[in-house]
Amino acid sequence: MGKRIFNFNAGPAALPLPVLEEIQEELLDFKGSGMSIMEVSHRSKWFDDVINEAVERTKRLLNLGDRYHVLFIQGGASLQFCMIPMNLAIQGHPLDYINTGTWSTKAIKEAKIQGKDVRVIASSEDKNFSYIPKDYKVDGDAAYLHFTSNNTIKGTQWAEFPKSGNVPLISDMSSDFMSRPFDVSPFGLIYAGAQKNIGPSGTALVIVRKDMLERVPKELPTMLKYTTFSEDNSMFNTPSCFAIYTINLVLKWLEDKIGGLEEMERINKEKASTLYDFIDHSSFYKGTAEKDSRSLMNVTFRLPNEDLEKKFIADALKTDLGGLKGHRSVGGCRSSIYNATGMDAIRALVAFMAEFEKKAG
Repeated sequence: MGKRIFNFNAGPAALPLPVLEEIQEELLDFKGSGMSIMEVSHRSKWFDDVINEAVERTKRLLNLGDRYHVLFIQGGASLQFCMIPMNLAIQGHPLDYINTGTWSTKAIKEAKIQGKDVRVIASSEDKNFSYIPKDYKVDGDAAYLHFTSNNTIKGTQWAEFPKSGNVPLISDMSSDFMSRPFDVSPFGLIYAGAQKNIGPSGTALVIVRKDMLERVPKELPTMLKYTTFSEDNSMFNTPSCFAIYTINLVLKWLEDKIGGLEEMERINKEKASTLYDFIDHSSFYKGTAEKDSRSLMNVTFRLPNEDLEKKFIADALKTDLGGLKGHRSVGGCRSSIYNATGMDAIRALVAFMAEFEKKAG
């Protein structure tokens, strides 16, 4: 095997090494089929088993029960920004959104394009999206309340989800999906682009409560209706077979190797606190998110100036620490420490940061 670096990319992001090894091992001959998983028919029993297993693992890990459908839809989270209002709006009822940064802003824009009655009931734009809003009132008449659970670009995360009464919650969980356990019952729909925390790019995993599907208008285009996917086990057309196969292996790793979401959360908290503690005790590095809103998945920080940041990112890569450049819209540095990034990566990063500070500070 060639050299592997510590991968802090925000997405496509690190995958668990045991998963990559399993893919490698059966890439040419999947389960005795004589074909790769990328070659077998999506109508075959081989792939049927894969997608059904991925659905069952998702249900087990999140305690979904029978009230929810698990769907795989191409187009990533970005397609969901328009599908949600298209499918789940109710005539005469407002759509409530909380804006915590780039991805929320895009979701709001897509609902407005459709002429929906969109109301942004809270926003952290006044402080450059560096915190999670606490002061907001949900309209009991709203069709749903949409929020982004973790904000990759600004490094903020909801520690506790919004309370919405009887209004269904809808959340973009692309960057912290399967990173911690939570009560799914207030949610009408959850969606996640796979390429951050559960697999490669190419599909979004969508969890939709069955009663929400009663809202889907009949006259929508076939491929933009949730019911098309729920009625055909996401196989109305050819799904992203390789992505779904990999997601299933990542979920298997979460269940069998990690031991479930409680243990995954414990590990993620330890990783994040190690990195934040180092930043907080340094006068050289400065975190950009407010402390009570900090993400366990994306740690964003700045150095004293941009030239030092460029050198930091370049020198880090020379020592096999990749993907530490901040998002192009904000600059700075960002360490994405999703489930697959282990404590060994965090220790290596902290050691490098200490050494860099000693030389440059």
